[in-house]
Amino acid sequence: MSTAVVDPFRFFSLQVVRTERLGPSLVRVTFAGEDLAAFHSDGCDQSLSLFLPHPGQDAPVVPIELGEDWWKGWRELPDDVRAVMRSYTLRSLRRDPDEIDIDFVLHGVEPGSATPAGPASTWAARASAGDKVLLLGPAIADNRAIRFRPPEDTDLVVLWGDETALPAVAAILESLPAGQRARVWLEAHDAGNVLDLATEADAEVTWLVREGDRDEGSPMALDAIRDTRLPPAERPYVWIAGESGSVKALRRHFVGERGVDRRRVTFVGYWRRGLTEEQLREQGE
Repeated sequence: MSTAVVDPFRFFSLQVVRTERLGPSLVRVTFAGEDLAAFHSDGCDQSLSLFLPHPGQDAPVVPIELGEDWWKGWRELPDDVRAVMRSYTLRSLRRDPDEIDIDFVLHGVEPGSATPAGPASTWAARASAGDKVLLLGPAIADNRAIRFRPPEDTDLVVLWGDETALPAVAAILESLPAGQRARVWLEAHDAGNVLDLATEADAEVTWLVREGDRDEGSPMALDAIRDTRLPPAERPYVWIAGESGSVKALRRHFVGERGVDRRRVTFVGYWRRGLTEEQLREQGE
């Protein structure tokens, strides 16, 4: 059975080796497997597709034997059989032993939550050593699923993300060299999810904590950023990721109100308020 899909991406058969609670609704899951020897990524915001089993299944069901036609075969499977697919960002990759970390935001798993938990949150909250998953990820270190690419002449890095972008922002900050100026905003829906982020850069990090169970992002982020005076910079680079509506509003602000060259603004909608990932994918077809 071939695991190749579309170069430079392929399927990786993995299993959980451990989990770690980072906050009330943040959990880090560490995966391992022989396949990871062929997993390569040099990116800070490497995008991945994770396939999870339904309750009662030993492993996720994905017809990877179809090669490049796996997507069609997966879609044709019954809803209660085909694996749950969700998009995530690689938090870290380690060698000797080969391991990767993926951080999950848990929605609806808290007692009394107004929002029902989705299948990925339910799985991650209960994940334990030995649980099997499939990952569609890169076999080539430099690939199109990496979006954070600041020009070499960047003199100020500006970042915004909600909790879904926290793994990428944390990895980006770790990668920035000493002396690199950075201004960062992060949104969290629980103060317990505010983390200490390591960096050697000259970075100022501002956390914006939403109240209650609301999934609303902007205008809180937009107001906070609009009211902030950025350090003077001739060649800033802006990276924005999270809920699509907030991302679009912030891009308009940086390009239209602050005059940042649109070619130096990277924006990624990880999710859209009111829509599941399945609905988003259907709209894109």
